[in-house]
Amino acid sequence: LAVGRGSGMDAARAPSPGGCELVQSIMDCTGRLLSSIPGNLRGDTKELFLDDNTIQVLGNASLLLYPQLWHLSLARNQLELIEPGAFLSSQGLQVLSLTDNLLFTNYSQTAAALSALPALRTLDLAGNQLTQEMVSVLVSNLSSLESLSVARNIIMRLDSSAFTNLTQLLELNLEKNYIFEIDNAFEGLQRLQRLNIAYNYLPCLVGFSLTQLKVLNVSNNIIEWFLTLESDDFFELEVLDLSHNRLLFFPVLPRQSKLHSLLLQDNRMSFYQHLPNGTSLANITMQFLIIDGNSTNITTVRLWDELCHSNLSSLRLLDMSQNQVWSLPDDFLAQMPSLTHLKLNQNCLEAIHLSEEDPLAMLTELDLSQNQLVELGVKVGTGDILPNLQLFNLSTNRLQALPPGIFTRTRKITTLDLSRNRVDLCPQPGVAESPPCVDIRGMETLTHLSLAGCGLQGLGSRPFQGTSLMHLDLSDNRQALSGGLEWLQDLVLTLQVLSLRNTSLSSTAMDFSALNNLVRLDLSGNSLAAFPSSLGSLRLRSLDLRDNCLPALPPDVAWVPLGRSLRELYLSQNPYNCCTLGWWDALQQAEGLRVPDRREVTCRHGSHALSPGALPEPILQSCHWQMADLALLYLVLTLPTCLTLLVAFAVVFLMLKEKLLKMVKTRCGVSSPY
Repeated sequence: LAVGRGSGMDAARAPSPGGCELVQSIMDCTGRLLSSIPGNLRGDTKELFLDDNTIQVLGNASLLLYPQLWHLSLARNQLELIEPGAFLSSQGLQVLSLTDNLLFTNYSQTAAALSALPALRTLDLAGNQLTQEMVSVLVSNLSSLESLSVARNIIMRLDSSAFTNLTQLLELNLEKNYIFEIDNAFEGLQRLQRLNIAYNYLPCLVGFSLTQLKVLNVSNNIIEWFLTLESDDFFELEVLDLSHNRLLFFPVLPRQSKLHSLLLQDNRMSFYQHLPNGTSLANITMQFLIIDGNSTNITTVRLWDELCHSNLSSLRLLDMSQNQVWSLPDDFLAQMPSLTHLKLNQNCLEAIHLSEEDPLAMLTELDLSQNQLVELGVKVGTGDILPNLQLFNLSTNRLQALPPGIFTRTRKITTLDLSRNRVDLCPQPGVAESPPCVDIRGMETLTHLSLAGCGLQGLGSRPFQGTSLMHLDLSDNRQALSGGLEWLQDLVLTLQVLSLRNTSLSSTAMDFSALNNLVRLDLSGNSLAAFPSSLGSLRLRSLDLRDNCLPALPPDVAWVPLGRSLRELYLSQNPYNCCTLGWWDALQQAEGLRVPDRREVTCRHGSHALSPGALPEPILQSCHWQMADLALLYLVLTLPTCLTLLVAFAVVFLMLKEKLLKMVKTRCGVSSPY
């Protein structure tokens, strides 16, 4: 419907009987509390949407007035029956959605009605409490179908009778059923290209032979084995999703295929060529016993050596994250010269070695985060290592240093994540003989760098010399800012995003004024007791001041350049004074400013934490009295002093009056009256 409306954006929308909305030849009657199809709609209606109503029966005469209908949607009604003659006047219907109804109650009669649709291409029967037998009956005469969804039903097993006569089917969705067994259910679907069996209970897939299939999604099952029988047949398979299963070994893939995306995330895979205790299983084989009717096949494979003898030269994405991989087999990656994205995060890797001989020249993204890496080995040579690498994630490992010069041979890297490793940046300040450190100086292409939680002890004079960083994360380094911000001097022209969260920042004298290009600054989780004055001249768009010790913001914060440019401001978890909230009122009036944590912002008045936007009248009165008491205090302190000085002046004047008069008479020659 959205596509239809988009194409007719300039068309006039006309109201229609029953409260439906008409856009060109599309009639939308969604959510109109209809119990039947209206009989007074336009006869040239081509698309009719009746979702979210209360229709229970689609009668023989329901669609007689709409012979041009090609798209009908009855999703989320209470549909129990479609009478056999309901579609006799809609022979051109191509798309039919019956999602989330009660078709299991009269499925035989509904099947008779569906059989009268010779042009039907897309049918959605999801969420109708259908079993395999019901599905088989419903689609038995729909040889024109190209797309079928029976997701979210109660199918438990599939056999060869499930989808007979669906010779034109291209796409089949079976997700979120209870399927635990499949027995030759897809053999007759010679044109099937996309198959989704995700979120079921399949324990294994052996004897995979659907050569025409392009996309197979069997994620979120309980699969322990995926095995393709030995064959020289060419498979059209391009995408295979086995993520979120219980795979114990790398899948046995077709020898020849077009596979470019292999998703193996969240399994139990490991390789057994080299075990952590130093033993090896390289010469031990595994036998699969496959019983099919009266025939028995035994397939022998060396799971830790020959599994990857498939042709993976076209593979571009390999996701093996969240497994139990200790190490990679020798030449494992050598079979994947086209690989661009490799995800090995959340495994048990302790070391990995890179060299210019590795056939990973196309690799642009490498994720090794959340392993146990203590060593990143690099074979020294004259050529580039990973010459096209752009994103390198090494976070949450046990690295203390990286091989010297590694980044001088990765010439396109833009994003580097070293967070939560015990690394320091070169050069080390005040250290004659520098300990192991990471040298990123001269990385001209680097724009994003994360060093969060690295335990940085202080930064040298120019650790970012020769870089053009735009995003820098130094959060959770409690001693990194002990020497001020001078180490940022090489980034003043490029830095746009800076995170200093939880860095023990307490000094308001920290000077940010040189960072004129900053647009986002995170100062949360520190000990700031006053607003840093140098921020006022910046033109930030986002500022995070959460979890500090701020009693107030400057009264003119909304009017300085910072206030006029801000679009996002985080303020919660600070002990603001309820009696000095002029700045808060000013921020409420600031145009275009959003405070996402507005509801969490509180101010303190005595022992009470209150919302600054709704202070009780007694609190306001108390604040007024406090301000009045302060003025009275000043008056009480100054008035006695003034009175004392006045009295002292009068006494002195009276005591010296006679002498002063005589002195004036003597000097002026005027006779005295006494």
